[in-house]
Amino acid sequence: MLILENILLAFNSLLSNKMRALLTMLGIIIGIGAVIAIITVGNSLTLSISENMQSMGANDIYVMVEERQKEESNSKIDGVQYGSLAGKSYISEDDFITEEMINDFCNRFEDEIYAINVQSYLGSGEANYNSNAASVEVIGNSVGYYVTNKLNILAGRMFSASDFEEKKNVTIVSDELVEKLFEGDVNRALGKEVQADVGNQSVSLTIVGIYKNESMSVMGMNMSSNNSTMHIPLKTAMSLSHSKMVFPYLQISTKVGVNADELSIKIEKFFEHYYQTNHNCYVTTMTMGSMVSMMTDMLSTVTLAISVVAGIALLVGGIGVMNIMLVSITERTREIGTRKALGAKNSSIRTQFIVEAMIICLIGGMFGIALGIGGGVLISNLLGYPAQPSIASIVISLVFSMSIGVFFGYYPANKAAKMNPIDALRYE
Repeated sequence: MLILENILLAFNSLLSNKMRALLTMLGIIIGIGAVIAIITVGNSLTLSISENMQSMGANDIYVMVEERQKEESNSKIDGVQYGSLAGKSYISEDDFITEEMINDFCNRFEDEIYAINVQSYLGSGEANYNSNAASVEVIGNSVGYYVTNKLNILAGRMFSASDFEEKKNVTIVSDELVEKLFEGDVNRALGKEVQADVGNQSVSLTIVGIYKNESMSVMGMNMSSNNSTMHIPLKTAMSLSHSKMVFPYLQISTKVGVNADELSIKIEKFFEHYYQTNHNCYVTTMTMGSMVSMMTDMLSTVTLAISVVAGIALLVGGIGVMNIMLVSITERTREIGTRKALGAKNSSIRTQFIVEAMIICLIGGMFGIALGIGGGVLISNLLGYPAQPSIASIVISLVFSMSIGVFFGYYPANKAAKMNPIDALRYE
């Protein structure tokens, strides 16, 4: 009954000074609201990016040629200096993965790999047809890319086997590019030669297919996965760029049921045979799962750091609670003296003011939670991904707000409890 009585007294005190109580709660409301909104947006962003990366190939493995670490590469082996020195890279095309290595790799892991994609980026620039122009990038991919990335062909055809083998100057373009160059007329675009000025050269490419441009949401922004990209066969790209058939990285798609992490270890061991005498570089792997984990860890760290900064407002709010409680005690000095003169114990006086401080923080916390959830949902929706409010952060915020009430309310409450009743009654 005593606690209930103290709660009623606290509400009566707050209602008698509504504006002062609201201003006191403002720091708590802003602090908790900011923390919950930031965590909500952070969780939503993390989930959105994770899902998008997973959809790009949850079991994909990236095989990359990397320069050896400085302590390894700068050492002298057989009296010869290898590796990087003073920031200079010693990796060259001779260090890249060759066709022979890829063929051996396919034979060795044919039961575990679904497809291998090798890519050659010809460059970005401008595509022209008659008086129309559009910004493009020209990319050459191997057959494996189109096995794992099904282009939605709207008109024309996919590349044929002869296109890949005979280095034909053919291209598949997006409907967006057709819109810019041919005013959206797909029938008019098919079979036409488009001049692409990329990578300090001009190449003529015949359109054999048109695909629908697909969009995906990354970090809350709608991004096109193949925006104004002109796809060409890999060997065509290598021929146009006058490059050797060697590659700095591979993208491997595993078969269903294959553990990508275990396979990545076996892949590194496989390539050790080719690079054990190479003092400049080595082959390493990275799975899509590890990339997702790295991204989510980074976003979680950023979210936590920003939340801590926003949480400083809670400290400011707590100080505001302490300040208003001290003012309240000063105003109610005669009341405290009367209660003590009638036999109220110090603990009763202390409890009364601690409960009042807790009520202020509790109400402020509830408003802050509502503000935080509403703000987080609004921002997440504006950025274009589903909101993910954190139940744990809501519970922790509510408990924390009440803890602030106890912590910052104890000193004023204790001061009130220790008042001399005679001095309190004589206070003007």
